[in-house]
Amino acid sequence: MLEARELTKRYGSHTALNKLNLCIGAGEIFALLGQNGAGKTTTINLFLGFIEPSGGAAFIKGISVAEHAQEIKKYLAYIPETVMLYPNLTGLENLAYFSSLAGFDYSAGELRRFLSTSGLQAQAFDQRLGGYSKGMRQKVGIAIAVAKEAKVLLLDEPTSGLDPKASNEFSQIMQALSAKGTAILMATHDIFRAKEVATRIGIMKEGVLQAVIKADDISANELESFYLRTV
Repeated sequence: MLEARELTKRYGSHTALNKLNLCIGAGEIFALLGQNGAGKTTTINLFLGFIEPSGGAAFIKGISVAEHAQEIKKYLAYIPETVMLYPNLTGLENLAYFSSLAGFDYSAGELRRFLSTSGLQAQAFDQRLGGYSKGMRQKVGIAIAVAKEAKVLLLDEPTSGLDPKASNEFSQIMQALSAKGTAILMATHDIFRAKEVATRIGIMKEGVLQAVIKADDISANELESFYLRTV
């Protein structure tokens, strides 16, 4: 579903991402760990087509992102650290608007089911987004991804600023999407959440993918120790 082949991004003499090779299959959750500046967000931005690679290529479902930037968008959903939605619209109205942009025309009942599936409380559906917490905004973002029937979900620091309950709810939703075949790439600083939710975990340093670990093969404490030794 996602593939990077020798994917590289340079800014002048600085190499933000250096010859990344990565494949993420349907139903897989891949967590990228690393310090600020390690290349995590650059990787996501290259898959989104927000920036152009300096070398190599990124692919979504075998389609080149750089050559077919508009086509790949129908397969993608993106949830940044701060979800950008319209604060003067309700959660339901935001979902209706963004799903319509993707070419879908859902009934109010269908939209409410998407919001419910994402974990948003029913009493919040008709409240303006300006009064939502970060976790609630993220749930609307997830509902949009589900409504768009996204095959690939890209997440940048999704649990940053969430309380433990909201983080746990987030993990459960990611695992439910994974079970339905969604491929998920998640950039995060949260070692323990990565261990809990991911299928595989990659550790980046200075633009280089240093190691890839199967989450089932390592404990949270072992992962933390390995991460600290690597970065």
